Amino acid sequence: MPTLDRRHVLTLGAAAGFTLAAPAVLRAATVTMRFAHFADENHPANIAAKQFAANVEKRTDGAIRIAIFPNNQLGGPPEQAQQIKLGTIDMGLPTQGQLDKYDKAFAAIELPFIFNGRDDAFPILDGPAMAWLAPLAEKQGFVLLRNWEYGFRNVTNSVRPINAPDDMKGLKIRTPPELQIQAAMQGLGATVQAIAFPELYLALSQKVVDGEENPVAVIFFNKYNEVQKHLALTQHVYNNMIHTVGANSWKKLSPQQQDIFREESTSAGDLMRKLIADAEADQIRKLEAAGMQVTRPDLAPFRAKMDGAYKRIADYAGADNVRTFQAMVDKFHGKG
Repeated sequence: MPTLDRRHVLTLGAAAGFTLAAPAVLRAATVTMRFAHFADENHPANIAAKQFAANVEKRTDGAIRIAIFPNNQLGGPPEQAQQIKLGTIDMGLPTQGQLDKYDKAFAAIELPFIFNGRDDAFPILDGPAMAWLAPLAEKQGFVLLRNWEYGFRNVTNSVRPINAPDDMKGLKIRTPPELQIQAAMQGLGATVQAIAFPELYLALSQKVVDGEENPVAVIFFNKYNEVQKHLALTQHVYNNMIHTVGANSWKKLSPQQQDIFREESTSAGDLMRKLIADAEADQIRKLEAAGMQVTRPDLAPFRAKMDGAYKRIADYAGADNVRTFQAMVDKFHGKG
């Protein structure tokens, strides 16, 4: 049997999710990892992803390169999460809503109106919630590196301004296929329809639904103002992208490379949070300048309508999971 020289060996054995680039000279092969997410190319998530990729390549002396696939190029959010688990892509940015299909504890994070703002969302999610959720995720094939940002979700529609809960009654609102968000909208009297994210703009333009709900940055970068007249800053649910690596891909990294990934994920997540926060007020102004009518309702009456939503979420996520997360929030607020 003929023997293979080193140049031939270096071109063989690419595992799922990894490709080996044949080097021009005899040296260690470069591993290319696939990083998919659902944000627009100009969204802060993609800017943060590019920083992460550049810094990892630099700090590993080019041994690891990361190919980024934004804007649902490799499938919608649920498909991306499944591909991370299977190893056909190496990493992504699923939200709690995508991960709760694998462990229901993630569903408890998206209780409507549970946070007062970023100042309590960030330390709770980065601290006790991450310590609780990360081991559960790893059992399902996901390694959680760091919470990135996505934002508080707000309602847009093409029918009327939203100033009070009753203004939501009868509106047909698109949501992702996440019970927590659907329960919040239905608790306010809206009807909901799950439409795949890549199809949402067309559905709004054709008035398949009256409106949708998303963070301000998503509304801005996807130009929903072109097909929606009203934006209400309801901030009904907070969720964030979680930088996640498939467990099989993670095992192929050395301990030193794993440390680099965690450190650069933290840095990229901090960048994304800053970009989102710095840009949000300006994006709202630009949406208004483009003709969108923006309302800032008192949220207390909306929060008061959530008893039924909380019960439905507890039935779905598990009452123990909901109590565990609520205890974290209460402790942070000095109530525990």
